[in-house]
Amino acid sequence: MPGVLERRREILRLIRQYTLDRGYFTVSDIAESTGLPRSTAQDWINRLLAEGCLVVREEKRGRSPARYLAKSAMPSSACRRIFTTIDGDAVEIYHECLSASCAAYCKFHHQRAGGVLSRVSRDGTLLREQAFLGEREAPIGLFPDPAVGVTGLRREGEDLVQTIRCVGGPAYSLTDMMGQADGVEGVRIVRSGPFVEGEVTTRAMRYLAIGIDDTDSAKGGATFALTLALLQHLSTLGGIMPIGHHIVMLNPASPERTAGNSASFIELAAEPALCPQIREHSLRFVSDEALSPEWGVAIKQGFTVPRDLREYGNRARTGTVTREEAAEMARKHGIFTAGGRGVIGALAAIACIGLDNTILLDPKRAILA
Repeated sequence: MPGVLERRREILRLIRQYTLDRGYFTVSDIAESTGLPRSTAQDWINRLLAEGCLVVREEKRGRSPARYLAKSAMPSSACRRIFTTIDGDAVEIYHECLSASCAAYCKFHHQRAGGVLSRVSRDGTLLREQAFLGEREAPIGLFPDPAVGVTGLRREGEDLVQTIRCVGGPAYSLTDMMGQADGVEGVRIVRSGPFVEGEVTTRAMRYLAIGIDDTDSAKGGATFALTLALLQHLSTLGGIMPIGHHIVMLNPASPERTAGNSASFIELAAEPALCPQIREHSLRFVSDEALSPEWGVAIKQGFTVPRDLREYGNRARTGTVTREEAAEMARKHGIFTAGGRGVIGALAAIACIGLDNTILLDPKRAILA
């Protein structure tokens, strides 16, 4: 099913682009652009015609092929990606929009609705929400009530199913857009007057945070740049959804610092079976690209941060931490580490996941939750 949905999204994007660029497209256009056999491209066009996504502009005449156009040149979806990770009974929902304003709108209304959401934050176009499994009603309606809320969340095998209740513009998003977002396996809709309730199914992916430090030297390099490059590299692998890249300031007075003493970490969601492969790719990439032999990597599964790990991060930002303390903390919480002295800072970066940039970039700010 995910492969069929991905192909459908690709073809819908192409037909809208052809419609905007020259006012029509042919079966040959789709076949050549996608690499599909002409008969398969025709099957897709027939299917989309039946769904009402296309119209016939000109019927086939002799050697002139039939010409089609998209029924609407509006964006197929303002929802780029919707995916989820699970850590015990806690879930994180990620929703990336084409527009930062759309993400802000959803943050405002989801936060007011509450439902099964315990925390809602936004970074540009990415809406990030922490939730719990179960059901909880929300007062959805027209202003002053919130227009949309997540009222249920359950696990079905390797999938997570969100129940979303909405009205107005969010109802259009649920019925016409969310099903086309990357990461969505299916949407089921029930209408009740002006209200729409839908179930959005996504994979229950594994959350991974990868901390990195001490990859630069006095002659050059920058840990933030190497870490960002690693995220771009891992994002090319199938079954992975990139979440973000972050910089963490550590103790600026550390005698072993190269420059300002910052570490970095990246976040991603991955199919569970890919975790060993991600570890191998990360170690190979960092060891090949680092300019310092003291590079360090720390990899944590799950977005929940224990209090003593936060405390470790605080110590690394205000004082001195030994390699032995870092090794013991990583062992206690099942965090994989590799490399040299940089493991201390890499683990400290991991201790800061889930925090705002105003805290990450100011080592004077305590990071305890």
